[in-house]
Amino acid sequence: MSLEAREFKQVVDEIIPLIGAANVWDYLPVMRWLDVSGVRSRILATVSRRDAFLHRLIDAERPRMDEGEKKSMIAVLLTLQKTEPELYTDQMIIALCAVIIVIGTETTSSTWAMSLLLNHPAALKKAQAEIDASIGTSRMVTADDVPRLSYLQCIINETLRLYPAAPLLLPHESSADCKVGGYEVPSGTMLIVNAYALHRDPAVWEDPTAFRPERFKDGKGDGLLLMPFGMGRRRCPGEALALQTVGVVLGTLVQCFDWDRVDGVEMDMTEGVGITMPKAVALEAVCRPRAAMRDVLQIKLLGISYVQ
Repeated sequence: MSLEAREFKQVVDEIIPLIGAANVWDYLPVMRWLDVSGVRSRILATVSRRDAFLHRLIDAERPRMDEGEKKSMIAVLLTLQKTEPELYTDQMIIALCAVIIVIGTETTSSTWAMSLLLNHPAALKKAQAEIDASIGTSRMVTADDVPRLSYLQCIINETLRLYPAAPLLLPHESSADCKVGGYEVPSGTMLIVNAYALHRDPAVWEDPTAFRPERFKDGKGDGLLLMPFGMGRRRCPGEALALQTVGVVLGTLVQCFDWDRVDGVEMDMTEGVGITMPKAVALEAVCRPRAAMRDVLQIKLLGISYVQ
Protein backbone atom coordinates (compact mmCIF):
# COMPACT_ATOMS: atom_id res chain seq x y z
CA MET A 1 0.00 0.00 0.00
CA SER A 2 1.40 3.43 -0.98
CA LEU A 3 1.98 6.21 1.54
CA GLU A 4 -0.92 8.16 0.00
CA ALA A 5 -3.26 5.18 0.34
CA ARG A 6 -2.21 4.68 3.98
CA GLU A 7 -2.81 8.34 4.76
CA PHE A 8 -6.21 8.28 3.09
CA LYS A 9 -7.26 5.10 4.92
CA GLN A 10 -6.17 6.59 8.24
CA VAL A 11 -8.21 9.74 7.63
CA VAL A 12 -11.31 7.70 6.72
CA ASP A 13 -10.86 5.39 9.71
CA GLU A 14 -10.72 8.44 11.99
CA ILE A 15 -13.52 10.52 10.52
CA ILE A 16 -16.27 7.88 10.14
CA PRO A 17 -16.55 7.02 13.87
CA LEU A 18 -16.62 10.74 14.70
CA ILE A 19 -19.54 11.34 12.33
CA GLY A 20 -21.67 8.88 14.28
CA ALA A 21 -20.29 9.69 17.74
CA ALA A 22 -22.73 10.69 20.48
CA ASN A 23 -22.16 14.18 21.86
CA VAL A 24 -23.42 15.95 24.94
CA TRP A 25 -24.72 18.74 22.71
CA ASP A 26 -27.10 16.30 21.01
CA TYR A 27 -29.13 16.50 24.21
CA LEU A 28 -28.03 19.89 25.57
CA PRO A 29 -27.48 22.27 22.62
CA VAL A 30 -26.12 24.93 24.98
CA MET A 31 -23.04 22.70 25.46
CA ARG A 32 -22.13 22.93 21.75
CA TRP A 33 -19.66 25.76 22.32
CA LEU A 34 -17.92 24.10 25.27
CA ASP A 35 -16.91 20.89 23.47
CA VAL A 36 -16.70 19.01 26.75
CA SER A 37 -15.95 15.61 25.20
CA GLY A 38 -13.53 17.03 22.61
CA VAL A 39 -15.47 15.57 19.66
CA ARG A 40 -15.73 18.92 17.88
CA SER A 41 -11.99 19.59 18.01
CA ARG A 42 -11.20 16.06 16.80
CA ILE A 43 -13.64 16.42 13.89
CA LEU A 44 -12.11 19.75 12.87
CA ALA A 45 -8.57 18.36 13.04
CA THR A 46 -9.46 15.28 10.97
CA VAL A 47 -11.40 17.31 8.38
CA SER A 48 -8.42 19.65 8.07
CA ARG A 49 -6.15 16.67 7.32
CA ARG A 50 -8.67 15.31 4.83
CA ASP A 51 -8.94 18.63 3.01
CA ALA A 52 -5.15 19.01 2.86
CA PHE A 53 -4.90 15.52 1.34
CA LEU A 54 -7.54 16.29 -1.30
CA HIS A 55 -5.95 19.67 -2.04
CA ARG A 56 -2.71 17.86 -2.91
CA LEU A 57 -4.64 15.61 -5.31
CA ILE A 58 -6.13 18.68 -7.01
CA ASP A 59 -2.76 20.40 -7.30
CA ALA A 60 -1.24 17.23 -8.78
CA GLU A 61 -4.02 17.03 -11.39
CA ARG A 62 -3.67 20.61 -12.69
CA PRO A 63 -0.47 20.02 -14.76
CA ARG A 64 -2.00 16.91 -16.39
CA MET A 65 -5.22 18.54 -17.57
CA ASP A 66 -4.05 19.27 -21.11
CA GLU A 67 -2.11 16.07 -21.74
CA GLY A 68 -4.94 14.55 -23.75
CA GLU A 69 -5.37 11.51 -21.49
CA LYS A 70 -8.70 10.29 -20.20
CA LYS A 71 -9.85 12.86 -17.69
CA SER A 72 -10.40 12.11 -14.03
CA MET A 73 -13.30 13.55 -12.07
CA ILE A 74 -11.00 16.19 -10.60
CA ALA A 75 -9.79 17.17 -14.08
CA VAL A 76 -13.41 17.59 -15.26
CA LEU A 77 -14.17 19.81 -12.27
CA LEU A 78 -11.02 21.86 -12.88
CA THR A 79 -12.11 22.34 -16.50
CA LEU A 80 -15.44 23.67 -15.26
CA GLN A 81 -13.53 25.90 -12.86
CA LYS A 82 -12.07 27.77 -15.86
CA THR A 83 -15.52 28.74 -17.13
CA GLU A 84 -17.30 29.16 -13.79
CA PRO A 85 -14.60 29.99 -11.23
CA GLU A 86 -17.07 31.50 -8.76
CA LEU A 87 -18.99 28.20 -8.57
CA TYR A 88 -16.27 25.56 -8.97
CA THR A 89 -13.86 26.82 -6.35
CA ASP A 90 -11.16 24.56 -4.93
CA GLN A 91 -13.20 24.27 -1.76
CA MET A 92 -16.26 23.12 -3.71
CA ILE A 93 -14.16 20.52 -5.57
CA ILE A 94 -12.71 19.31 -2.27
CA ALA A 95 -16.23 18.98 -0.83
CA LEU A 96 -17.45 16.95 -3.82
CA CYS A 97 -14.41 14.68 -3.70
CA ALA A 98 -14.80 14.18 0.05
CA VAL A 99 -18.39 13.00 -0.34
CA ILE A 100 -17.63 10.63 -3.21
CA ILE A 101 -14.30 9.26 -2.01
CA VAL A 102 -14.64 9.21 1.77
CA ILE A 103 -18.31 8.29 2.18
CA GLY A 104 -18.41 6.13 -0.95
CA THR A 105 -15.41 3.96 -0.09
CA GLU A 106 -16.37 3.49 3.56
CA THR A 107 -19.91 2.30 2.87
CA THR A 108 -18.83 -0.01 0.03
CA SER A 109 -15.96 -1.54 1.99
CA SER A 110 -18.31 -2.21 4.92
CA THR A 111 -20.41 -4.68 2.91
CA TRP A 112 -20.96 -7.94 4.84
CA ALA A 113 -21.30 -10.17 1.77
CA MET A 114 -18.13 -12.26 2.18
CA SER A 115 -18.86 -12.96 5.85
CA LEU A 116 -22.36 -14.16 4.93
CA LEU A 117 -21.06 -16.34 2.10
CA LEU A 118 -18.41 -17.92 4.32
CA ASN A 119 -21.17 -18.84 6.78
CA HIS A 120 -23.25 -20.20 3.88
CA PRO A 121 -20.82 -22.14 1.65
CA ALA A 122 -23.62 -23.54 -0.53
CA ALA A 123 -24.50 -20.01 -1.65
CA LEU A 124 -20.82 -19.31 -2.29
CA LYS A 125 -20.48 -22.40 -4.50
CA LYS A 126 -23.68 -21.51 -6.35
CA ALA A 127 -22.38 -18.00 -7.10
CA GLN A 128 -19.08 -19.47 -8.27
CA ALA A 129 -20.87 -21.93 -10.58
CA GLU A 130 -22.98 -19.13 -12.08
CA ILE A 131 -19.88 -17.06 -12.87
CA ASP A 132 -18.11 -20.06 -14.41
CA ALA A 133 -21.12 -20.85 -16.61
CA SER A 134 -21.70 -17.25 -17.68
CA ILE A 135 -18.14 -15.91 -18.04
CA GLY A 136 -15.80 -18.89 -18.03
CA THR A 137 -12.29 -18.95 -16.64
CA SER A 138 -10.32 -17.16 -19.34
CA ARG A 139 -11.00 -13.66 -17.99
CA MET A 140 -12.19 -11.92 -14.86
CA VAL A 141 -15.58 -10.42 -14.12
CA THR A 142 -16.16 -6.91 -15.49
CA ALA A 143 -18.77 -4.24 -14.77
CA ASP A 144 -20.63 -5.25 -17.93
CA ASP A 145 -21.02 -8.81 -16.61
CA VAL A 146 -22.54 -7.90 -13.24
CA PRO A 147 -26.15 -7.21 -14.40
CA ARG A 148 -26.24 -10.65 -16.09
CA LEU A 149 -25.22 -12.52 -12.93
CA SER A 150 -28.67 -12.93 -11.41
CA TYR A 151 -27.67 -15.00 -8.38
CA LEU A 152 -24.85 -12.60 -7.55
CA GLN A 153 -27.45 -9.82 -7.65
CA CYS A 154 -29.63 -11.82 -5.25
CA ILE A 155 -26.68 -12.16 -2.85
CA ILE A 156 -26.02 -8.42 -2.93
CA ASN A 157 -29.70 -7.60 -2.34
CA GLU A 158 -29.95 -10.04 0.55
CA THR A 159 -26.73 -8.69 2.08
CA LEU A 160 -28.01 -5.12 1.90
CA ARG A 161 -31.31 -6.22 3.38
CA LEU A 162 -29.71 -7.81 6.42
CA TYR A 163 -26.85 -5.35 6.81
CA PRO A 164 -27.57 -2.04 5.04
CA ALA A 165 -24.49 0.18 4.75
CA ALA A 166 -26.36 2.96 6.58
CA PRO A 167 -28.87 1.28 8.96
CA LEU A 168 -30.34 4.69 9.80
CA LEU A 169 -30.88 6.62 6.58
CA LEU A 170 -29.90 10.27 6.31
CA PRO A 171 -32.21 12.62 8.22
CA HIS A 172 -35.17 14.16 6.38
CA GLU A 173 -37.52 16.96 7.39
CA SER A 174 -41.30 16.80 7.18
CA SER A 175 -42.54 19.49 4.80
CA ALA A 176 -46.07 19.58 6.26
CA ASP A 177 -48.07 18.42 9.27
CA CYS A 178 -49.03 14.77 8.91
CA LYS A 179 -50.09 11.70 10.83
CA VAL A 180 -48.09 8.47 10.51
CA GLY A 181 -48.95 5.27 12.36
CA GLY A 182 -51.14 7.20 14.78
CA TYR A 183 -48.42 9.73 15.59
CA GLU A 184 -48.80 13.44 14.86
CA VAL A 185 -45.73 14.71 12.99
CA PRO A 186 -45.51 18.52 12.88
CA SER A 187 -44.03 20.34 9.92
CA GLY A 188 -40.28 20.82 10.26
CA THR A 189 -39.71 17.64 12.30
CA MET A 190 -36.45 15.78 11.74
CA LEU A 191 -37.23 12.24 10.59
CA ILE A 192 -34.81 9.32 10.62
CA VAL A 193 -35.80 6.11 8.84
CA ASN A 194 -34.65 2.85 10.43
CA ALA A 195 -33.92 0.81 7.31
CA TYR A 196 -32.40 -1.97 9.41
CA ALA A 197 -35.70 -2.53 11.26
CA LEU A 198 -37.79 -2.28 8.08
CA HIS A 199 -35.62 -4.89 6.34
CA ARG A 200 -36.18 -7.34 9.21
CA ASP A 201 -39.91 -6.75 9.67
CA PRO A 202 -41.58 -10.19 9.93
CA ALA A 203 -44.79 -8.70 8.55
CA VAL A 204 -42.96 -8.08 5.25
CA TRP A 205 -40.16 -10.65 5.10
CA GLU A 206 -40.51 -14.39 5.69
CA ASP A 207 -37.93 -15.62 8.21
CA PRO A 208 -36.40 -12.12 8.21
CA THR A 209 -33.12 -12.89 10.02
CA ALA A 210 -32.15 -15.76 7.70
CA PHE A 211 -29.74 -15.30 4.78
CA ARG A 212 -31.73 -16.43 1.75
CA PRO A 213 -30.60 -14.88 -1.56
CA GLU A 214 -33.29 -16.92 -3.33
CA ARG A 215 -35.97 -14.64 -1.88
CA PHE A 216 -35.00 -12.16 -4.64
CA LYS A 217 -34.86 -14.73 -7.46
CA ASP A 218 -36.95 -14.01 -10.58
CA GLY A 219 -38.22 -10.72 -9.18
CA LYS A 220 -39.76 -12.25 -6.04
CA GLY A 221 -38.54 -9.30 -3.98
CA ASP A 222 -40.09 -6.69 -6.27
CA GLY A 223 -42.49 -4.46 -4.40
CA LEU A 224 -41.12 -5.34 -0.96
CA LEU A 225 -39.65 -2.57 1.16
CA LEU A 226 -35.92 -2.85 0.36
CA MET A 227 -34.35 0.60 0.76
CA PRO A 228 -30.63 0.48 1.66
CA PHE A 229 -30.13 3.63 -0.45
CA GLY A 230 -33.33 5.40 0.54
CA MET A 231 -36.32 6.01 -1.73
CA GLY A 232 -37.66 8.55 -4.17
CA ARG A 233 -35.84 11.60 -5.47
CA ARG A 234 -33.82 11.93 -2.24
CA ARG A 235 -32.30 8.44 -2.51
CA CYS A 236 -28.51 8.09 -2.57
CA PRO A 237 -27.10 9.40 -5.87
CA GLY A 238 -24.21 6.94 -5.60
CA GLU A 239 -26.45 3.85 -5.65
CA ALA A 240 -25.56 2.71 -9.18
CA LEU A 241 -21.82 3.17 -8.60
CA ALA A 242 -21.97 1.37 -5.25
CA LEU A 243 -23.86 -1.63 -6.66
CA GLN A 244 -21.51 -1.86 -9.62
CA THR A 245 -18.41 -1.65 -7.41
CA VAL A 246 -19.69 -4.26 -4.95
CA GLY A 247 -20.73 -6.52 -7.83
CA VAL A 248 -17.32 -6.39 -9.55
CA VAL A 249 -15.31 -6.83 -6.34
CA LEU A 250 -17.48 -9.60 -4.90
CA GLY A 251 -17.70 -11.34 -8.28
CA THR A 252 -13.92 -11.22 -8.70
CA LEU A 253 -13.28 -12.62 -5.22
CA VAL A 254 -15.75 -15.47 -5.77
CA GLN A 255 -14.49 -16.22 -9.28
CA CYS A 256 -10.75 -16.18 -8.59
CA PHE A 257 -10.44 -17.79 -5.17
CA ASP A 258 -11.64 -20.72 -3.12
CA TRP A 259 -12.60 -19.54 0.36
CA ASP A 260 -12.61 -21.22 3.75
CA ARG A 261 -13.20 -20.18 7.34
CA VAL A 262 -10.21 -20.07 9.69
CA ASP A 263 -10.12 -23.41 11.56
CA GLY A 264 -13.70 -24.01 10.42
CA VAL A 265 -15.04 -21.44 12.88
CA GLU A 266 -18.11 -19.50 11.69
CA MET A 267 -17.77 -15.79 11.04
CA ASP A 268 -18.62 -13.63 14.03
CA MET A 269 -21.59 -11.54 12.85
CA THR A 270 -21.68 -9.24 15.86
CA GLU A 271 -22.54 -5.72 14.77
CA GLY A 272 -20.23 -2.89 15.72
CA VAL A 273 -21.17 0.67 16.58
CA GLY A 274 -21.02 3.40 13.97
CA ILE A 275 -22.94 5.30 11.35
CA THR A 276 -22.18 2.54 8.80
CA MET A 277 -22.54 -0.41 11.22
CA PRO A 278 -19.12 -2.06 10.85
CA LYS A 279 -18.41 -5.60 11.99
CA ALA A 280 -17.39 -5.75 15.63
CA VAL A 281 -14.87 -8.47 14.74
CA ALA A 282 -12.91 -8.00 11.52
CA LEU A 283 -13.30 -10.60 8.79
CA GLU A 284 -10.52 -13.20 8.62
CA ALA A 285 -10.63 -15.99 6.07
CA VAL A 286 -8.41 -18.39 4.15
CA CYS A 287 -8.31 -18.00 0.37
CA ARG A 288 -6.52 -20.00 -2.31
CA PRO A 289 -6.27 -19.18 -6.02
CA ARG A 290 -8.56 -21.45 -8.00
CA ALA A 291 -6.69 -23.80 -10.32
CA ALA A 292 -8.98 -22.87 -13.23
CA MET A 293 -8.12 -19.17 -12.81
CA ARG A 294 -4.39 -19.55 -12.23
CA ASP A 295 -3.36 -18.48 -15.74
CA VAL A 296 -5.47 -15.32 -15.50
CA LEU A 297 -4.14 -14.55 -12.04
CA GLN A 298 -0.54 -14.97 -13.13
CA ILE A 299 -1.05 -12.23 -15.69
CA LYS A 300 -2.74 -9.74 -13.39
CA LEU A 301 -5.12 -9.57 -10.47
CA LEU A 302 -6.22 -6.09 -9.51
CA GLY A 303 -2.84 -4.72 -10.57
CA ILE A 304 -0.84 -7.15 -8.41
CA SER A 305 1.04 -10.00 -10.09
CA TYR A 306 0.44 -13.41 -8.63
CA VAL A 307 3.55 -15.60 -8.39
CA GLN A 308 2.98 -19.32 -7.98
